Amino acid sequence: MNGEAALRFGVFCGLLAVIALWEASAPRRADPPDRRRRWPANLAFAVLGTIVSRLVLPGGLAAFAAAGEVRGWGLLGAVALPGWAGFALSLVLLDLAIYFQHRIFHRVPLLWALHRMHHSDTMFDVSTAVRFHPAEIAISLAIKAGVVALVGAPPEAVLAFEILLNATSLFNHANARMPAAAEGFVRLFVVTPDMHRIHHSARREETDSNFGFCVPWWDRLFGTYTARPADGQEGLVIGLETFRDRESQRLVRLLVQPFARPQ
Repeated sequence: MNGEAALRFGVFCGLLAVIALWEASAPRRADPPDRRRRWPANLAFAVLGTIVSRLVLPGGLAAFAAAGEVRGWGLLGAVALPGWAGFALSLVLLDLAIYFQHRIFHRVPLLWALHRMHHSDTMFDVSTAVRFHPAEIAISLAIKAGVVALVGAPPEAVLAFEILLNATSLFNHANARMPAAAEGFVRLFVVTPDMHRIHHSARREETDSNFGFCVPWWDRLFGTYTARPADGQEGLVIGLETFRDRESQRLVRLLVQPFARPQ
């Protein structure tokens, strides 16, 4: 686990650069990216989220899992499974937990007040993937730690899941075009940008759908899947009905947005 932070940071930077180039060369929507205004604020949340994560869990989630493995925590500590089976089961259960966590953040008003900051971005590109309130990051990390402890997930699986979650989040927030046939095929296995963009619709019924980050299967299984936006991808309005003015998109205003009353 010694190189865990460096590995995750390297993968993040590499994917961010590749996807940003993909967006520039093949944009999905005609919305101007407005990177000079939006990216500094959005990327600041990546830094703030990292700081908060290390304050809440100084060694990181994988190190927490390693401690649990030594102590025999959770389901996998009580059941003898082959290493590969425990690894795979951990990935599945962690992803399922994130799906339900996401739904809860939409349902509970106090949690939605935190999470709506992610949805208040009026444009949709790879920088939106890291735009999460630090308080939401802390709560999410605590939930993931609880799931890791209950499952007894091995540290290798936890590290793999964190990299996978980060990678798929960057991918499915991309304002990038895929050929229709390729998009339909990839969507069978991974949440695509066209699928997740619907989740960022200003229409509440579309916002409350497509909760998956990694795989689309949970949305299909639990009845929260929306295949196409009502107004089409080009007509889809990104963001919320409120917090749409330029001042609301500044870093300080975003930090205090959970305590602000929608106008």
